[in-house]
Amino acid sequence: MRVLFAAYAEKTHFLGMVPLAWALQTAGHEVRVASQPELTQVITRAGLTAVPVGEDHDFANVRRLHAQRGQAPKFEFGEDRPEVLTWEYLKEGYRVAVPWWWRVVNDTMIDDLVAFSRWWRPDLIVWETITFAGPIAAVVCGAAHARFSWSIDLFGRMRARYVRLRDEQPPHDREDILADWLAAKAGHFSEEMTTGHFTIDNVPPSLRGDPTLGLDFDLHNVPVQYVPYNGPAAVPDWLREPPERPRVCLTLGTTSTERFGGYAVGVKELLDALGDLDVEVVATLPDKEQAELGAVPANARLVTFAPLNALAPTCAVVINHGGPGTLFTTLLHGAPQLVLPSKFDEPFLAAYLAKNGAGLALPSHEATGAEVRKHVVRMLDDPSFAANARSLWEKDMLALPTPNQAVPELERLAIMHRGSDR
Repeated sequence: MRVLFAAYAEKTHFLGMVPLAWALQTAGHEVRVASQPELTQVITRAGLTAVPVGEDHDFANVRRLHAQRGQAPKFEFGEDRPEVLTWEYLKEGYRVAVPWWWRVVNDTMIDDLVAFSRWWRPDLIVWETITFAGPIAAVVCGAAHARFSWSIDLFGRMRARYVRLRDEQPPHDREDILADWLAAKAGHFSEEMTTGHFTIDNVPPSLRGDPTLGLDFDLHNVPVQYVPYNGPAAVPDWLREPPERPRVCLTLGTTSTERFGGYAVGVKELLDALGDLDVEVVATLPDKEQAELGAVPANARLVTFAPLNALAPTCAVVINHGGPGTLFTTLLHGAPQLVLPSKFDEPFLAAYLAKNGAGLALPSHEATGAEVRKHVVRMLDDPSFAANARSLWEKDMLALPTPNQAVPELERLAIMHRGSDR
């Protein structure tokens, strides 16, 4: 079987797909990964074959320009208040998200991806959750297609609400610019182009269907166990020795500095607040961010990068922003987490962790040095956080099929859904 992965050039969105691509490749299938040229080295360094398509998108600059003009969108995919989620709110939100975000990251790659798919004839296209170039190419070449959801499926949930409210409107007010765009590119539209023939999902099952968090909605999900991968890495010497004191990690992700212009919390304030504790603080920060800190407490170790899969098992507490890769990797190793969420999926992931006693949530706008210190001390003093983190991983994620175990189901679904003319 030929399997084509499609992801627009956003590194953190792609990395979660890599273990599944490995599993399909080692099962004997031909695997290719298509993205804009910017992602080529990330793909090839993962041991996969890249197919550069189109030109690099300019989403970061478009977003920055909108922010400078005071035109940043007010629409939130994480919005869950019924009184806010009106048809007018959703309609206006899609009028922003489709042209300002989804078309910006997709339009530059669609034509090349379609041309490659017509030539290579994949049986299955696995597309990152807003890489709509994937289902467009699948429709054109007759392939089955699967959406890969790298975190809580806020996109699928919001789409379900949009369609439900749209269909309640009089015919003249059933606007759907997402459907119109996809139909113009593919020749026709079906709702499967927004959700895939099925969705590959590696979030914890209890989180996916937790009505208390507003995430209970119906899709054909194929569960796959989360497997950490965040790029090529080497374990440094200092990480090969057990820490002499409890180790506290501070890691706030790469997207904040690479795409969004900075962190949502003050790193120096947090380091200073932890400076009098009998702990070792390891802060993973880009060189530029380190240079701007000035003097830091004696118990702080600043590193440009450390593989979280090696660092997390040595930590008594991990302070992070709540990104899915960071949160799930840390959970894998049973380390309690203090999550400082600010946007999108982060508040939901933080609430899930706190609800299960595996960590604490402190919104980024409340994350003063004093508050962070208080929460860290609480987790250091209470062993139940570590016990709950280990239990949560075992009961909620470890039972899911590994990527290798999921391959037969993907093979079955690809045969079921691919075009009859193949």
